[in-house]
Amino acid sequence: MFQHLYGVYAAALTPLQEDGALDLDGLERLLEFLAQRGCHGALLFGTTGEGPSFSPIERLAALQRAVAWRQSRPKFHLLAGTGTPSLTETADLTRAAFDLGMDGVVTLPPYYFRKVSDDGLFAWFAQVIRQSVPARSAFFGYHFPNVSGVPLSIDLLARLKDAYPEQFAGIKDSSGDPEHARALGQRFGSDLAILTGNDRLFSLAMQQQAAGCITAMANLHSPDLRQAWDAFQAGDDAALAQAQGRLDRARQIMDRCPPFPPLLKALLARQHGFPRWRVRPPLLNLSPEIEEQVAADLALIAD
Repeated sequence: MFQHLYGVYAAALTPLQEDGALDLDGLERLLEFLAQRGCHGALLFGTTGEGPSFSPIERLAALQRAVAWRQSRPKFHLLAGTGTPSLTETADLTRAAFDLGMDGVVTLPPYYFRKVSDDGLFAWFAQVIRQSVPARSAFFGYHFPNVSGVPLSIDLLARLKDAYPEQFAGIKDSSGDPEHARALGQRFGSDLAILTGNDRLFSLAMQQQAAGCITAMANLHSPDLRQAWDAFQAGDDAALAQAQGRLDRARQIMDRCPPFPPLLKALLARQHGFPRWRVRPPLLNLSPEIEEQVAADLALIAD
């Protein structure tokens, strides 16, 4: 049902002006850049987009601008991060995202209470879906236990898919666990749309019938991800295609400098002439010393 949303997505950065306000012109420029470099779509206000740092009003202003930009790129898919610890706020934001014309939403579990049962999570997600997701609209859960502290178990996913087959599309799996990627493939095959959030697991995830990826590195390395995607669709060796690009080597370098938003913003400015967008506290802008070291390391793997 949701095959039209398969492909390579960027976990898009959120452009900010010097005073910390949204840079909506910069958002249009970034989306156009991603579209030109092979992305099928973008997720706005995910982890890389610093989603929890923005109010619903700010998020909706950016989503509205993105939908307006998409008039010139009608095949480019837009997903919105709508998860908050508040059930009511999450449902309201999700409903508004669909009303604006977003193609789907990616929703974190309520991440304040961490030791909750699958029954509790099912009740929370079920209420959000019933209140805010139209029939045949794509609702994705967000499995990122290392950050949210609240995993989405395979049994929970099965319950949600069985209960809401026309709305619960799948998950973004940012666990970074290859065994979990295999387990998802074995349990669901192509019945659930799994979008891996880990660049280095992309070819493996596709072998397990994943629907694509949503990754931070797509802000810089979407051509490499698209190369692996196209190879897999053509029946060629996606792992080889991925290895031939610079993605894996660049990811190893950048993994030494978490979190990703300040690093990616600095590299976009350095490599592609974007403004030096700020990050919002509690994140801090990248220090010049770290930027120079990462740039030097990346230069060693340049073609």
